Amino acid sequence: MKVAVYHNNNDIRIEDIPKPNISDGEILVKVKASGICGTDVMEWYRIKKAPRILGHEIAGEIVESKSSLHKVGERVFVSHHVACNECRYCLEGNHTACETLHKGNYDPGGYSEFVRVPLLNVQNGTYVLADNVSYEEGTMIEPLACAIRGLRVADVKKGHTVLVLGSGVSGLMNIALAKLKGANVIATDINEYRLKKAAEFGADGVLDAREDICVKADRVIVCTGAYKAVEQAFRCLDKKGKILLFAIPNRNIELPTIDFWRNELSVMSSYGAASIDLEESLELISSGKVNVKDMITDKLPLDEIQKGFKMVAEAKESLKVVLEP
Repeated sequence: MKVAVYHNNNDIRIEDIPKPNISDGEILVKVKASGICGTDVMEWYRIKKAPRILGHEIAGEIVESKSSLHKVGERVFVSHHVACNECRYCLEGNHTACETLHKGNYDPGGYSEFVRVPLLNVQNGTYVLADNVSYEEGTMIEPLACAIRGLRVADVKKGHTVLVLGSGVSGLMNIALAKLKGANVIATDINEYRLKKAAEFGADGVLDAREDICVKADRVIVCTGAYKAVEQAFRCLDKKGKILLFAIPNRNIELPTIDFWRNELSVMSSYGAASIDLEESLELISSGKVNVKDMITDKLPLDEIQKGFKMVAEAKESLKVVLEP
């Protein structure tokens, strides 16, 4: 089968490897759509484990099954990371801290024609798509679930002023979700195309991030890896406010210590998603409450993954890029 092997952002090689064999309780999924995540083009983060087959946002069709839970022909979304539901982190509701979640994955990765889904992922991370959810929309279940968890961690509420820094696809998802919660949402970016999209997806106001932003927000959600956005977040945070690092810069963050102490500010991060978030994401997509379809701007064959990585990394006039193996 065909796979895309990542060496660095400018060196992704299409290779042929044997199709995986499945064991008892497992399924084999033919990948119909695989999203390119913004974290996949974070070279400083990904290159540490290169070469490898990336891709963790997939939807496809079950072509082999040795599981009593799922049958051949089902259209499914499969989560790459699943929690054990037994450790102290899981029992306390902190599933994304579970060691099992951080170690597990499907084989060999989403940038391939087929993936073997291990038993635990079959049990805890395989979801049948509703008839009205396309494979492409299925690739958005995991990223939307990450945003759902992020807003839950940040405790975004009705009436809050929420400032979203960065209006790429992750920013748009956070905008849409914050609006569903009844928040007043202001969005920023340095790209006119993305500012326009932020308004289309519900932002009450859009601002050029290169200008002085005179906003005092209850919650600031950082959806860009630019360090200047982190500095901006502190300047725009109201007393008792919370900053959510949905995206991270590639350097450590300096805290404005006096303001941090005097105004009782909070900084938090959000990583991944738990099953409860994935289930909510699937419901929001299938019900049409969050329009992820229009966030998908580009579809490419697997052979053109290098072009897709360039589009995501350059962040110009594209949002979500989906590969169709």
